[in-house]
Amino acid sequence: MNGQRITGIVLLIVGIVLLFYGLHASNSLADKAHNLIFGRYTQATAIYIFGGGAIGLAGLLMTVFAGRSR
Repeated sequence: MNGQRITGIVLLIVGIVLLFYGLHASNSLADKAHNLIFGRYTQATAIYIFGGGAIGLAGLLMTVFAGRSR
């Protein structure tokens, strides 16, 4: 296993954890009230959800396509 694949796996795990944390935080009472009043999640929750998804996708792509350029 090369370094790029290991980095991809680590990023995938970190992305899944951040996404899970953001989805869990979106169910909090404060976030539900903010969503009810303003119609959107708090900035921190949105960063966790979108950032976790982006990092997880990058990790998945690095894991799948690592070493294919040879």
